[in-house]
Amino acid sequence: MEETSHATRPVFADPSPMGLICLAIGCAALVPMAFGAALSPAGLRTAAMFCLFFGAGGQLLAGVMSLANHNLYGGTLFTAFSFNWLVNWWVLERLAAGVVPDHTVISAVDAAFLLVFLVMTYGFGFFSRSLLLLLVDIDLIYAFRLANALFATQVFAIPIGVTVVVLALLSLWIAFGVLLNPVAGRSVFPLGGPAWTPRNPR
Repeated sequence: MEETSHATRPVFADPSPMGLICLAIGCAALVPMAFGAALSPAGLRTAAMFCLFFGAGGQLLAGVMSLANHNLYGGTLFTAFSFNWLVNWWVLERLAAGVVPDHTVISAVDAAFLLVFLVMTYGFGFFSRSLLLLLVDIDLIYAFRLANALFATQVFAIPIGVTVVVLALLSLWIAFGVLLNPVAGRSVFPLGGPAWTPRNPR
């Protein structure tokens, strides 16, 4: 997820693996609920804490460090997504207290997120196929959430759960690739080249 210019010395080591590992942990906390388990107040509050510390905290830190490294795409994605995890924490805390957040507002925000991530999906295709797949998976999560809201159904609950699992696995794969491939001197976790190239390469 590194896009720092060769002419600019990065302030920090690449924080992408940290952000992606935190994303995977946050997803793992949501998986039981996605498949209908851990819906008790204790389960909701437990998941909420992982969303707060790993999803929000870890990704905010990774985002700010990426921006300091002049990594616009990685910093924007991690930072924006960290606030989404803060909302997840708040929603789970409210549900644990017996308060259901307004789904109309959440659906409107989901639609905005989907638009943002669709554009960023195209952009990440210029970096690597693995990052493109990661963003496509995020797009699917929001599309399924909106479909549930639009049709007043939960038929897409299982697909959402599956895409959350896939998101966690893709996040770990990319994180391990960034961490281990340079150390091993070979592609232990292949990340793939760009899905497409710019018309006027930088």
